[in-house]
Amino acid sequence: MTATETEVATTVNRRARVAVALLFLTNGAVFANLLPRYPQIKAELGLSNAALGTAIAAFPLGALIAGLTAGSLIHRFRSSRVGVVGTLLTAVAILVAGLASNWWILAAALFVGGGLDALVDVAQNAHGMRVQRRYGRSILNSFHALWSVGAVLGGLMGSAAAGLGLPLAMHLGLSGVLFSLVALICYRFMLPGPETAERDPVALADERAAAAERAATGQRRPRLPPGTVAIVLALGVIACCGTVTEDAGASWGALYLGGNLGAGAATAGLAFVALQGMQFIGRLLGDRLVDRFGQRAVARFGGAITAAGMGTALAFPSVPVAIIGFGAAGLGVATLVPSAMHAADELPGLPPGAGLTLVTWLLRVGFLVSPPVVGLLADASSLRIGLLLVPIAGITVIGLSRSLAPVRRVTVPTCLPTSDAR
Repeated sequence: MTATETEVATTVNRRARVAVALLFLTNGAVFANLLPRYPQIKAELGLSNAALGTAIAAFPLGALIAGLTAGSLIHRFRSSRVGVVGTLLTAVAILVAGLASNWWILAAALFVGGGLDALVDVAQNAHGMRVQRRYGRSILNSFHALWSVGAVLGGLMGSAAAGLGLPLAMHLGLSGVLFSLVALICYRFMLPGPETAERDPVALADERAAAAERAATGQRRPRLPPGTVAIVLALGVIACCGTVTEDAGASWGALYLGGNLGAGAATAGLAFVALQGMQFIGRLLGDRLVDRFGQRAVARFGGAITAAGMGTALAFPSVPVAIIGFGAAGLGVATLVPSAMHAADELPGLPPGAGLTLVTWLLRVGFLVSPPVVGLLADASSLRIGLLLVPIAGITVIGLSRSLAPVRRVTVPTCLPTSDAR
């Protein structure tokens, strides 16, 4: 490329990176705005704890059901469109949930919102990996760090709105409009062209030749290379280990510190803060670490930190050690989900977005299953025993880390798709 073409490509790439980062932030903020309003919704609808919990469970259920359609939608409409339109519709679903007049409407809105959130999640990661290929180095962890910022921002907005007594319609309407506008602006700067524009042209040619051969022989579906299914499952389990650890801090951290260790209300919340804070730091540092040492080595080290940190916290129970343990767990799993998604998206023999869709779906199984598993173990023995799931997750990551990529160089495309509209 000429100097001018190189300068144009650099500008396009930088704008696309900022756009994807803001889309991640928006995705984290839209749903998080609703969370602090759950007590008000529960009181206004006269729901029991069990009824509210069942309605909330509709969100991950909708994500599981709709998540597997993300790949085909991205293939047909492109990741930029699915991500932005999905964000707009998610904001509408969250508004409906906030204005629900009965349990059925609340559960239905959360079910739809969960399904849309799953589509946005896959789409924004797919587009983020397009940008990453152009950069020729890891940047995906930084996108997930911005998601964490968005989740905190949305939670603070929701808490402030609840504290000020803002009506749900006003609060969720304003937040929905705000983040919808951000998403629409982001669309203007996202990458043009098809989803395969940044992929290795040799690999694409091989895939197209294989597709032509299948068409000629009447074979509808490609035969997956040996071991591909096993690798996808391993990557899904690695991602699940990350979500199980995140949920341990969100769902059980305060209860463990306050109920089992006798911490005060303010101190008990530090388990979640420590996990999320260290996870954010880990994601800020994760891209450089992955570039230098590879996904596999970083995951192994992270699994060891998670197992050792939470294992020590559970073996020697005290409030300070527990807070440190939850922080170590957050740091340890910081890169797992982005690395598993990237590795799945690069698997040969799968249509673009298929591996990413499957791993994203599997990690949502972790969000759905881990709370009742920990709860059952806690009821049968103690919450201390239930939280052993976290060090077990760290050990599992060490065992499955071979499915992740070692250090490798990424080929950067030498041209831009300029003729294809967004």
